[in-house]
Amino acid sequence: MVVNEKAAPSRHVRLRDTMRRNALLNTAWRIGVFTVGATVALGGLVMMITPGPGMLGIIIGLAILATEFAWARRALNHARAAAERAKEKAFDPKRRRRNAVLGVTGGLLAGAAILGYLAVYDFVLPWRIQDVSFWN
Repeated sequence: MVVNEKAAPSRHVRLRDTMRRNALLNTAWRIGVFTVGATVALGGLVMMITPGPGMLGIIIGLAILATEFAWARRALNHARAAAERAKEKAFDPKRRRRNAVLGVTGGLLAGAAILGYLAVYDFVLPWRIQDVSFWN
């Protein structure tokens, strides 16, 4: 049994090598990858201001672009490094404690503001309404 024998490249690798040798196919492939990757990344940008997983869309778009373009590979590596730094900051005990205190304080203040608003403007619960003709 020979251990050092090279395994045959997969069908995808052989197809991509064939496409790289043909200039027209290579250009068409790169245009297709750019179109798909840019569309996904732009969708991620749109989801940054609308509901949706914006950062995930941007990162997936960069990952698609990074399969063919060196500039996208560098941008993806920069994004990974930034995510790693953010993760390290998030797990810092001092910051976690501070964020927990700020979150609880903000929640209590928001609750107090809502209760104050309801008290000032005479909020009446639905089961205490005297004139039911409004509901008919």
